[in-house]
Amino acid sequence: MRTVWPPATKIAAQRRILIAGNWKMNGLRADGVRLACNLAERARINDVACELLLCPPATLLSLVGAAIVGSGIQLGGQDCHPAAAGPFTGSISAEMLRDAGCTHVIIGHSERRSAYGESDADVQAKTAAAWRAGLTAIVCVGETREERVSGRTIEAIIRQVSRSVPDGATADNLVIAYEPVWAIGSGQLPKHGEIGEAHAAIAANIPPATRILYGGSVNARNALDILRITDVGGALVGSASLCADDFWAVAKTFPPPIH
Repeated sequence: MRTVWPPATKIAAQRRILIAGNWKMNGLRADGVRLACNLAERARINDVACELLLCPPATLLSLVGAAIVGSGIQLGGQDCHPAAAGPFTGSISAEMLRDAGCTHVIIGHSERRSAYGESDADVQAKTAAAWRAGLTAIVCVGETREERVSGRTIEAIIRQVSRSVPDGATADNLVIAYEPVWAIGSGQLPKHGEIGEAHAAIAANIPPATRILYGGSVNARNALDILRITDVGGALVGSASLCADDFWAVAKTFPPPIH
């Protein structure tokens, strides 16, 4: 039986908010370098109380990594293979991501689960691989619209957490991203109480102080209200992360730490 952890409250008071930009399959070299340089320059000359993470396509990792040196912005991958090396054409290992300068990797995003048939077991194996390479795994969970409508949201996300996260999780090697599948790219969000309920349920099933990001149509207009919700420890930003002004606005809107 998996450990049920005590409720983790006031996450922002324990760890810095994490704002992660998932660029998905967007950006050629000039676009990526321009965006990364713009954000890096802002980070160098402005005090940012949150942690910033950029997750560009694999083709841009080295270029973006070079552009953000000295800015405090971290670099992440969007996926990894469970194996460290081998005959897996088109795949990238966690060790390769670490070698490219990554500190994090997104695993089990709903787009990977739906389009590539990734199971919870696949996500668990990739998470273990991320830890093997010394990366922090950002494990994504979230309910479908059908599960939401039928009242099975909490059941669905706790099932995913319990089956996707290997033993050995800590607040340092794990981040959970709660992304309602139906909200991604739709402009629609759950009610604030529903977000809080989902994050509280997740928090009870992972180590205390582990950050739980909210993702799914996050932008500068709604970020502040989302980040004020108890147990929300940051945001996984999709389309808004492709515009420097929009991503920076999200990073600057979260409330100050509670002391």
